[in-house]
Amino acid sequence: MHHGSCHNERILVGVIAPLTEPGWSDAGRHLLAGLELGFNEVNDSSAFRTRVKLLVEDTAADARKATAAVDRFALVGVAAVVGEYHSVVARAVATRAEQVGLPYLCCSAVLDTLTDHPTDWVARLSPPQSRGWRVFADFLLKEGCTRIAVASAKSIYWAAGIEILRTQFEAVGGNVLDLDTSGLSPTELCDRLVAAKPSALLLLVGATEPLASIVQSVRQDSRLSGLLIGAPAGQPELSKVHEILRTQGTGIPFLRYLPDHLSEEGSRVMGHLHKQLGEQPSFVALEGYDAAKVTAELIKLRNSGVAIRDVWRNISVEGSRGLIRFSQVPGINVWQWADAPVQVADRDPADPESFRVRKVYTRHGTH
Repeated sequence: MHHGSCHNERILVGVIAPLTEPGWSDAGRHLLAGLELGFNEVNDSSAFRTRVKLLVEDTAADARKATAAVDRFALVGVAAVVGEYHSVVARAVATRAEQVGLPYLCCSAVLDTLTDHPTDWVARLSPPQSRGWRVFADFLLKEGCTRIAVASAKSIYWAAGIEILRTQFEAVGGNVLDLDTSGLSPTELCDRLVAAKPSALLLLVGATEPLASIVQSVRQDSRLSGLLIGAPAGQPELSKVHEILRTQGTGIPFLRYLPDHLSEEGSRVMGHLHKQLGEQPSFVALEGYDAAKVTAELIKLRNSGVAIRDVWRNISVEGSRGLIRFSQVPGINVWQWADAPVQVADRDPADPESFRVRKVYTRHGTH
């Protein structure tokens, strides 16, 4: 079929997100809200002669469900697949999307090895884990933390994170003690921490559990008062975690992908999302919004007959968090937004509903 004839039909876009547990459903909900707002604006702007319709599939953090969803998308002829938060799931989506020849825009998953080999079918908005977690390690070192303990669950995402941390800390004579949570109760974990005397504990575990129980145990253990708790993957930002932990969840630094100051456009989008969600939108909602804008541009380029490898290279979109362009970054097999912003933030102990920015990193330095 000639690409030019596509405007006579409705345009379908396949959306995948973790909307139920054990997926981080708060993140999935925010991602979907951002995508919906973005595509509503695309439809209202009459960027196409026909409306974009979203086909939404819940992955519940299950890679097999996600792969089956991509197969269904391919059958009904979606123009692109967009979404996902969990790295292990996004990896499965990227693999299948390439196999069936569907463009996939990954919104929010950071695992460096999203695919095993270079591909033109996949692009990513979120920064690679090696960049974000190096930023987090740098923040901890500047805080004077060199002996780190990690409470970890088993997954390729957490394992990759531990390797990045280990490389950063060992380079300056620090060390990383990995405590596998699968065989430890929160109380036993506290005993191990008391013996090891680390300067920080990082929680590389699922939300809401076992994360909430570990935080409560550590916060209530007088032997561990003053121990810095960190959660690079952003669990303290999730509303379900916040509802359980309240003040105990404050002062736990995590990564989020926001610029130092939102532009006028970013603030406008944030306001709309706040109304839509009925709560403070996380950066994941903005990733969803930006993904909608990028996908619209992708569809336009594809409809005018541009080959997929040239699509990503030619996209230039003013998103809610800056100008989005994709390039090929050394060591990353997918097209990557190299300028994605990175911050270290936490919930403010003085006002647990709001966030403090602890550190802002750009590609041109830190402040």
